[in-house]
Amino acid sequence: MTDPASEPPSTARDGRLSYAIFQLARTHRGHAAAMLRAMNLHPGQELLLMQLYDRDGQTQSELLEGVGLDHSTVSKSLRRMQEAGLLTREPATHDRRALVVRLTDAGRALRAPITDMWRTLEEISVRELTAEQIEAFTSSAYVIEQSIKEHAGPVPGSE
Repeated sequence: MTDPASEPPSTARDGRLSYAIFQLARTHRGHAAAMLRAMNLHPGQELLLMQLYDRDGQTQSELLEGVGLDHSTVSKSLRRMQEAGLLTREPATHDRRALVVRLTDAGRALRAPITDMWRTLEEISVRELTAEQIEAFTSSAYVIEQSIKEHAGPVPGSE
């Protein structure tokens, strides 16, 4: 039996998949945000830290490309993270206008808790799914993401 709360509003009935993605993303992000708050992090900050765990000492521009967020969001997050003692930002030796971002000991200490958080979130997310369903969903999600990226353009009605 279908849960009435899972039924999309009538205006979204021709976009059931898109509405389901929206609901899923909102729920998933909310749960992740609660887990991040326990580490004194805001959503998105863990993504920046994860990029630095893989390659410390990136420029702010390189981090921007790696996480796919807008400049002002990344800049604000990095400033907050620097104030919290998680990272440092210093002018690059090759270009004084570029800022190089490096982890501090406090930032590096969050690697294991962030890894545990993602593992726990994954376990919660897939606990009712088979390995085949997980693979099919993951593949489908990336296909949908690519389709949206390829067809991104002016938003209808915004001109």
